Amino acid sequence: MSEAKDRIPAFPSSPVPGFRSGFAVLIGRPGVGKSTLLNRLVGQKVAITAAVPQITRTRLSGILTLPYTQIVFVDTPGLHRPRHRLGEWMVEQSVRALRDADVVLLVLDAGDGVTPEDRAAIARLGGVRAPALAVLNKIDRLPPGEMVARLAAVGGLHAFAGVVPVSGLTGANLDGLVQAIAGLLPEGPQYFPPEMVTDQPEQALVRELIREAAIKSTREELPYGIAVEIEEFTRREGKDLLYIRATLHVERDAHKKMLIGKDGRMLRAIGQRARGDIETLLHSRIYLDLWVKTSKGWREREELIKTFYPE
Repeated sequence: MSEAKDRIPAFPSSPVPGFRSGFAVLIGRPGVGKSTLLNRLVGQKVAITAAVPQITRTRLSGILTLPYTQIVFVDTPGLHRPRHRLGEWMVEQSVRALRDADVVLLVLDAGDGVTPEDRAAIARLGGVRAPALAVLNKIDRLPPGEMVARLAAVGGLHAFAGVVPVSGLTGANLDGLVQAIAGLLPEGPQYFPPEMVTDQPEQALVRELIREAAIKSTREELPYGIAVEIEEFTRREGKDLLYIRATLHVERDAHKKMLIGKDGRMLRAIGQRARGDIETLLHSRIYLDLWVKTSKGWREREELIKTFYPE
C-alpha cells in the first residue's frame, strides 16, 4: 500500500464485494490537457485551465466515486526541462506522485503525434511499478482515418496496459477510460465520502482560481511569473460574507503595473472574474480584496515557493 494511502483513514462504508480503489496519476508534457481531462472526469472544476502551458504547479486531486470503484485522480505539473527553481520543484512534484500511483495515466495530445517531450515522459515510466495506460487525448482534433495509426504508434513505445483514445473537451470515451482504470486498481476500501470530489483545502482552490483569472485577463508574458498568496480567509460575524485578502506576486515592477492597470481597472477585472468562480465553489458571498506585490526573482527562491505552495 502506498504512503499516501497509509495517511488516509478509510471512509466508514461497506462497498460491494470486489470494490476497487486507488490513485490514478496523470503525467505528461505541458499542454496535453491533463487538467481539462481531470475536471471532466470528476464532473466539477477542481483544476484551473488556460490556453498556455505549465499552468498546473502542484499536485492536486479529483475524486470519482461509482458503485464499483473510487478513483483518486492526481493531476501533476507538466514534465518539462526546468529553467528555474520553480520548474525544478514542479517536476519533483510529478516524480513524487508517481511513487504513490496504483495506475499511471500518460496523457498525450492526439493532434500533435508523439513529440520528443512525450518520449522523455515515457522514459520516466521505466522505474515505475504501477501499470500505465496511454491516454490519447484531444481525439476531437484528429483527422478522420488517423485513429488506428496513432493508437498503434503510441502502443509500440512502451509496455502499456492499454491505449485509450478520449477527449477531455467533449467527454468522448471517458467511460471507457474509467473502466480501464478500474480494471487495473486493486480491491480496496472507499477512502472518501461519495459526494467528495477533491481533498484540496478551500484556500488552495481559491488561490488557483485567482491565479487563473489573472492569467486569462493579462498578456502572455505574465502567466509564468504570477503567484497568489492568501493572507486572510475570514467569515465576517453576523454576515453571510467571507472576506478573502490575497496578494498577487510578480517578479517585475512593470508586471505589477500591468496587473493593476490604469486607475486599477485590470485588478478590478481580475477580481470580478475570480469572484464568480469562488462564490460557486464555496456556495457563499465573498468580498475579494486583491493586492499586487513585486517579489523579485521569486521563482528562484525556495522559501517563497514553499510559502506560495505549502505542502
